[in-house]
Amino acid sequence: MRERVALHHGVLLAGPALDGGWTVAAHVADVTVDGARMTISVLLVDDQPLLRSGFRMILEAEGDLVVVAEAGDGDEAATLAQVSSPDVVLMDIRMPNVDGIEATRRIVAADSKVRVLALTTFDLDEYAFGALQAGASGFLLKDVRPGELVAAVRTVAAGDAVVSPRVTRRLLDEYARVGSGPRQPRFDPCPGLSTLTDREREVFDEVAHGSRTPRSRLGCSSRRPR
Repeated sequence: MRERVALHHGVLLAGPALDGGWTVAAHVADVTVDGARMTISVLLVDDQPLLRSGFRMILEAEGDLVVVAEAGDGDEAATLAQVSSPDVVLMDIRMPNVDGIEATRRIVAADSKVRVLALTTFDLDEYAFGALQAGASGFLLKDVRPGELVAAVRTVAAGDAVVSPRVTRRLLDEYARVGSGPRQPRFDPCPGLSTLTDREREVFDEVAHGSRTPRSRLGCSSRRPR
């Protein structure tokens, strides 16, 4: 069923039913004449229903964004990601049972095409670095403006990265420290930086300096694999 819906540029909607089972429905996206604009499907993950409702209202006010499912913890998120195959997962970090970092790791490992945009109330390095190391394509704080949230979802869906400006400054500091010499810091919150190739460092540097289109700046093709 998922393959047939995809042929019409649609998404499969899944969610819990009132009787305790699951409801599944197909949503076919509106496509422009040249096929350039299609619906971006989003999975909302947050342990607070009120916040999920707020995010849903913001996203679905846009014509090209549709929420296909909601989850209240990381374990449910990993399951729903396999069922609904969203383009983007809007992932809370602090949740009971399985947190957002572990859920991100599971989702990306199961399907690398799914993009995860991590959200948190707390501006802590361990959350930002942990989410990015787990495979998240972006990290934002929950006080982000609605328009910035919408833009971030579109950017991540297109294959680029988004990082909160406050986190970007610390990423740059850590990048400069790791790249300045062989000495290792007593606490290395992002040990993967020291293993990057020269090309990977170029891409990271573009993202860390605020570029939302590192592919075009580095001379890479903007065409996505099919």
